[in-house]
Amino acid sequence: MTTAAMISKSGLSQFCANRDILSFISDPIGVYFPIRMRKTMGSRQKPAAAIALSLILSASAFPAAAPATERQERAQPVYETRATYCSAPRTPSGRVDVDRLLSELVDVGANTYSFCIHAAPTDWDDLKLLLPRAREKGIRVWASIVPPSESPPRLKAYAEPFRLDYERWAIEFAKLSVQETNLVAWSIDDFTHNLKFYTPDYVTKMLEGSHRINPRLAFVPCCYYPTITERFVTNYCSLIDGILFPYRHESAGSNLKDPSLVETEVNRIKQLVGPGFPVILDIYASAHSRLGATTADYVEQAMIAGKQAADGVMLYRHQDPVKDREKYLVVKKLFRQWGSGRAKPTKKDR
Repeated sequence: MTTAAMISKSGLSQFCANRDILSFISDPIGVYFPIRMRKTMGSRQKPAAAIALSLILSASAFPAAAPATERQERAQPVYETRATYCSAPRTPSGRVDVDRLLSELVDVGANTYSFCIHAAPTDWDDLKLLLPRAREKGIRVWASIVPPSESPPRLKAYAEPFRLDYERWAIEFAKLSVQETNLVAWSIDDFTHNLKFYTPDYVTKMLEGSHRINPRLAFVPCCYYPTITERFVTNYCSLIDGILFPYRHESAGSNLKDPSLVETEVNRIKQLVGPGFPVILDIYASAHSRLGATTADYVEQAMIAGKQAADGVMLYRHQDPVKDREKYLVVKKLFRQWGSGRAKPTKKDR
C-alpha cells in the first residue's frame, strides 16, 4: 500500500470513529488528512503542518487515492432502496421463476431485489438470468451470500459455486457487475456474527480484488445492532459501503413484536457511522427461527419508521401474494406510495 493510501485509510477510519472532533482537508491528489482542531487565543489553530505535508505529497509521485469519492459513487444506488430479499418463487424444477419474481416486484413497487445464493446449486446461474431481465424493468439487484456460520457443517448447503472463498466471490460479483450494471451491491448475511473470520485484513484484501475490477460495486453486509459498536466502526467503517441492519428491538430485549425502537436504533447507528454512510433497514416479514413470526401491522409500522430514519427499507423475505397476502399488500401499499414521490408518512399517519 502506498504512503498516500495509508494516510487516506487511517484518516477515514478515525473520521468514522470520531467525526465530531476531526475535520479534513484534501490535497490535489485526493488524499484526506485528519486534523485535530484546537482553539488558540480565541481562534482555531491553522493546520500548517498538515497543509505542508499535503503539498509535499502533491509534488511527489504517489498514485492518486480518493476513497471518499469512490465510496460515494458506490453508495449512490443504495440510497432509497425499496427491496425484498430472498425467497424467490421457484418452478417445479427448483429453478428461480424469473418471470413471476419480476412480475411481483413490479406489482409491489420495489426498485431493488436482494438475490440470496444459497437455496439451490443453480442460484448463481439464475442470478445471471435475472439480471438482464430485471434491468429491463428498472430494478436494481444485490447479490447476497452466506457466511461460514450458515454453511456446512452447521447447515447442509454452501453458497455455490465458490463456497467459502469470499475473495473469489468478490471478484466474480465485480466481473458480473461490469457486464450487468444493475448489479449494484453485494452482501454477506450475518457478517457481524463471523468477525473472527472476516478480519479487517481479510475484508481489505477481499474488497481490493473487487474494486480493481469495478470500483463502483458496493459491499453492504448484514450487521446486527449489538455488534455495531465504536470498535466495529473504527475497524470496518472505512472498508464497507453501508450497513444492512436487521431490526430486532435488541437495545431493549430481542423481539419481533415491538417496532417502536426502529427510529431510535437506526439513529444510534447513524450517529456512530457518520454522514454519507447508508443504513438500510431490514425488516422481518417472515418468521425468525428463535423470535417467531411477525404480523402485518408490525411490518407496516416498522416500514413507516424505517422510511423516516433509514436510507432504505428491505423486507426479509419476499412475500408470496397468496400465502402471505396481508403482508404482501402492506409492502405494495407503502412501496408504491414511496415510489410515487409522495411525502414521507409521519408518526401521525401510523
